[in-house]
Amino acid sequence: MGQRSMLAISAASVLFGSVLPVANAVGQSAKDVVGTYTLVSVSNVKDGKKTEMYGPNPKGIMRLENNGRYVVVLTRPDLPKFASNDRNAGTPEEYKAISLGSFFHLGTYTVADGHIIFRLEHVSFPNWNGQEQKRKLTITGHELKYEVGSTFGGTSTLVWDRVQ
Repeated sequence: MGQRSMLAISAASVLFGSVLPVANAVGQSAKDVVGTYTLVSVSNVKDGKKTEMYGPNPKGIMRLENNGRYVVVLTRPDLPKFASNDRNAGTPEEYKAISLGSFFHLGTYTVADGHIIFRLEHVSFPNWNGQEQKRKLTITGHELKYEVGSTFGGTSTLVWDRVQ
């Protein structure tokens, strides 16, 4: 490689250095992502319109174990309480709000080729039970981000912050 090419690469590294760690996600392994994460955001982009799927301050936790097991829990912070104070006696509106405002899945995972692959064993959306889903993965410092096609259409991006 000539000196001019090396200078161009060096200049690009200085100018775009903040994006270089993203490329390192391709080299990540399951061992590199093990930990506990809190949810930062869940957004969906469909037809150019961005929606915060679980509100502006979503709550959630993701635990990626070193044995390849995982659990993900997402919830809106403003879920309604049941007027009856009995979860077996909710109104259709209350059940709908809970169904659309909370989500969980658990199973096993691997990391390969810049993706996290979830093998979904149990999901609050049962249509996904037994599926394997490959999600584009980006890791920058303590932040883990992945993208998934949404059942609502478009692409959802989940951003997590490592706490352990």
